[in-house]
Amino acid sequence: MGEEEEDNQLSPLLPSSSTSSVKRTGTVWTAVAHIITGVIGAGVLSLAWSTAQLGWIAGPISVLVFAATTLVSTYILCDCNMYPHPHYGPNRLRSYMDAVLFYLGEKNHKACGVILMETLYGSTLAYVITSASSIKAIQKSNCYHREGHNAPCSYEDTSSMLLFGAVQVVMSQIPDFHNMKWLSMFAAIMSFAYSFIGFGLGLAQVIENGTIKGSINGVPTANIADKLWLVFQALGDIAFAYPYSVIVLEIQDTLKSPPPENKIMKKASIIAVSLTTFFYLCCGCFGYAAFGNNTPGNLLTGFGFYEPYWLVDLANACIVLHLVGGYQIFGQPVFAFAERWFINRFPNSWFVNNYYTNKHRWFPSFQINPLKICFRTAYVATTTAIAMMFPYFNQVLGVLGALNFWPLAIYFPVEMCIVQKKIQSWTRKWVVLKSFSFVCLLVTIVAFIGSIQGLINANFE
Repeated sequence: MGEEEEDNQLSPLLPSSSTSSVKRTGTVWTAVAHIITGVIGAGVLSLAWSTAQLGWIAGPISVLVFAATTLVSTYILCDCNMYPHPHYGPNRLRSYMDAVLFYLGEKNHKACGVILMETLYGSTLAYVITSASSIKAIQKSNCYHREGHNAPCSYEDTSSMLLFGAVQVVMSQIPDFHNMKWLSMFAAIMSFAYSFIGFGLGLAQVIENGTIKGSINGVPTANIADKLWLVFQALGDIAFAYPYSVIVLEIQDTLKSPPPENKIMKKASIIAVSLTTFFYLCCGCFGYAAFGNNTPGNLLTGFGFYEPYWLVDLANACIVLHLVGGYQIFGQPVFAFAERWFINRFPNSWFVNNYYTNKHRWFPSFQINPLKICFRTAYVATTTAIAMMFPYFNQVLGVLGALNFWPLAIYFPVEMCIVQKKIQSWTRKWVVLKSFSFVCLLVTIVAFIGSIQGLINANFE
């Protein structure tokens, strides 16, 4: 398990068609970059709207509670990488799915597989919607600057989504997670850039207003039922903004040791979650303070900010560039899982197993595989097509957050922890873990109901 450790075992986040050894070279900072790239993304832009629905007390507290919940879940998962000893193994579980199969058995593994693929697919779908919103916002910002703030500047999402999809067709040919360090670093820098800009624009607007808008109860509604729907949807949006449980073990598997990988991953998680929570609170609170009851659903594309137009353009460009990497963070597990299935199903197929070296005088040589080109291109095409049919930012985020929060971030990690640490039923630790899981389940249910209701309303407006 030292720095030069190599491993031939297949994993859903490693090149599923390759039997070559993999050298682990990751550090705490590459782990932080991977986490930030996966966590800060579409979710941060909806937090001002979520804070507006919840109000000045419940909004910030909800962000902090979800941050703490995420850290608890991550700490549990970090110790599931090795069995029976969390440092020395000798059994290494290199992915979330591998861990569920090992600790909880085949039935849970199948159920987890369905939920996990839906979550990863849904996250890439949300990133297509968000990127299109940001590209369209750049066009509208320039139009408002030229024609005035009341000009009828309107643009379609379709062309923006197709453009983002075309870029992802190319980026999806990155072989695996181990080849994404440079992309994650770049994407993490972009996420910090637009988070700083969103925070700065909100602060400047508060100063210009000369007052802090908003209230303890949040945005008023005509009746209690409407308020509850919006609160539930807001909780779903915050849930989408945090958990990264599905990629914890995969990121941990890229780390070199000593020190033990679980200790490095826990340190990286504390750093990453602390940084994201700071930016989440800044963007959410200052966005709400700036616009009050008129807080837009997407802080940087809802046009609370018109000037300086070039800074709004820069922020939205950073969002798009970040989402190029974020899409791959969640898409690569799906690619590898599917490709491994094809290899096991068709071991003698040239289409599945043959690699062809492409050489060019101006570029480094690289290998291409017919299955990877076809499957990954088809995957990008389907996410783009569905995003074009349901381009509803806040509602989609709420549904996705509610669907993946409890089963993937809470239930499976808690159950694996109970098995690994051999916690007996009805002991104090068992009751605490089960109570924690049950409370999170209730949050998931209300968030899912509210988000589905919002999605239905948006679709028929």
